[in-house]
Amino acid sequence: MAALFGSRVRRLRIAAGLTQAELGEKAYVVGSRITQIERASGARPTLELARALDEALGADDLLVDLWPYVYREAFPDWSRAFIAHSERAVSIREYAAHVVPGLLQTEEYARAVLSLDVMLSGEEQLEERVAARLGRQDRLRSPDRPELWVVLDEAVLRRPVGGWAVMRGQLAGLLDAAAEPHITVQVLPFDEGGHGAMGGSLTVLTLPDGTDVAYTEGADYGQLIEEPTEVERYADIYDRLRAAALPPLMSLDMIRSVLEGNRGASVPSRSQRRRLAHKQLQQSSGWQLRRGGRRLPRPRPRP
Repeated sequence: MAALFGSRVRRLRIAAGLTQAELGEKAYVVGSRITQIERASGARPTLELARALDEALGADDLLVDLWPYVYREAFPDWSRAFIAHSERAVSIREYAAHVVPGLLQTEEYARAVLSLDVMLSGEEQLEERVAARLGRQDRLRSPDRPELWVVLDEAVLRRPVGGWAVMRGQLAGLLDAAAEPHITVQVLPFDEGGHGAMGGSLTVLTLPDGTDVAYTEGADYGQLIEEPTEVERYADIYDRLRAAALPPLMSLDMIRSVLEGNRGASVPSRSQRRRLAHKQLQQSSGWQLRRGGRRLPRPRPRP
């Protein structure tokens, strides 16, 4: 991707009748930096530089659109593979242990989360990471958007990452997202105790050919799992988490309660949850769920 980015810069520069030194002057870098970019050598271009080159060359955001792919080349192979799978998945099932998943993060919350990385080199890198994360959310608004089913640990709601002002905006964002027909949000309360994903977060992706892959992540690691037997084990763990979590409507009530300032909001007892879940099923207007979060019409009895 760095080579493709460089070739596009060179083609646009030549079409504009500019030398490397002249383009560098317009983009506020030395000419040798343009040489490095065109040859795909040296440090990868920053998002700020991609924007400057776009403007200098009148490229109509072509280079900015290419930049996230160049940015990902700095990621480990397994991370790039997971991102690639995510971008074509038809179903995304995610359990978040500590923070709101990136696909549902607001800009302010994403900036607060990413700023906690001790390896962050500075403000410019932070803004690049925020832009890349928000860019991945475009998939949820595209015609081929996936079904997204998220189970949030209760700790995610209780931890005010970035302060309560940022957290309130994020909680409101979760409620807005959950109003979309292809997004379901549940909360796994503390009183459910231990479970199979205690070590970190878990994502199960269903690909267009029907196969699943799983991804587990902790504070300092990430692992992509593609072996079918292991993936099935993680899919079962996720299904148990989804079954143990509060029903969707009750989950949204809990999020709303925390948003309204009731940070010590009590969680309904298990018997109350069962009664509400039964009531919701009766009011579900003939819909049932299958693995992956897709809704299918419930077969009706023949007369």
